[in-house]
Amino acid sequence: MAVAWENAIRLGGLRRFAIAITILNLLGHFYLGFEQSWAHPVTALATAYGVELLLEWTASRAAGNRPAYAGGLRTLVDFLLPAHITGLAVGMLLYTNQRLWPVVFATTVSIASKALLRAPTDRGSRHFFNPSNLGISVTLLCFSWVGITPPYMFTEHIDGAADWILPGIIICTGTLLNGRFTHRLPLIGAWVAAFALQAVLRHWLTDASLAAALSPMTGVTFILFTFYMLTEPSTTPSQPRPQMVFGAAVAACYGLLMAAHVVFGLFFALCLVSVCRGVALYASAWDRQRATKPHLAVAPAQGA
Repeated sequence: MAVAWENAIRLGGLRRFAIAITILNLLGHFYLGFEQSWAHPVTALATAYGVELLLEWTASRAAGNRPAYAGGLRTLVDFLLPAHITGLAVGMLLYTNQRLWPVVFATTVSIASKALLRAPTDRGSRHFFNPSNLGISVTLLCFSWVGITPPYMFTEHIDGAADWILPGIIICTGTLLNGRFTHRLPLIGAWVAAFALQAVLRHWLTDASLAAALSPMTGVTFILFTFYMLTEPSTTPSQPRPQMVFGAAVAACYGLLMAAHVVFGLFFALCLVSVCRGVALYASAWDRQRATKPHLAVAPAQGA
């Protein structure tokens, strides 16, 4: 009963996240000022759907099971919701000028990582990298001429009160979705507080401009990262205290990257902390396996 309830909550959250990111993309291309062509999100979605279906077909065929997408149109749509979110996130956040194949590369890495990079847990195994974040980070590392969409793109064609209304809507909807479905508000609170703290520390220790260190918090990119990428349930802790540690660790890692003059710190910081969490999951599984492994007693040697 508890598993069915968790699946229902997860599915409800996926549907609403998918609707929210779809609306944002439509508004962005029609009104807000997204500078990518329509070919970018379409290519990302087609790649995400194709890779997701191919991996599931291959896995189910190898195991002799029925594919998870089989069972009608609604089942297929629900199965593709994570791929839909990942594809639109990659197409929205990655800026490749007119080139489309880096979008294909990033999306393929994102979807494939869920099947290839998994860590053991109490309930089997799960991926520990946020798919879109990993795909974007790997693409940025591999191709120096690829960048992130400029922050002004999200509000390029609006001004006045709309500059406040749009971020306010994203914050309100993100808080509602994360509070009701993902239960990641402690993570968000710790991340925001720790981000502000690292900005102050960099100002004191490295003489960095405080306004410049805090300015990312005022952008739509930071808000989207906070509410729609950082809080993915499958790749973050479920309990409040580990959530707070996770959020603070990402902020601390970001501060270190900025002090080292590493660009794209938000994405790389989340990747590095996810690596540490994956190693911790493997170590925890190894400890559990060692604790449950039967020990063979050695009988004392008998004298002649």
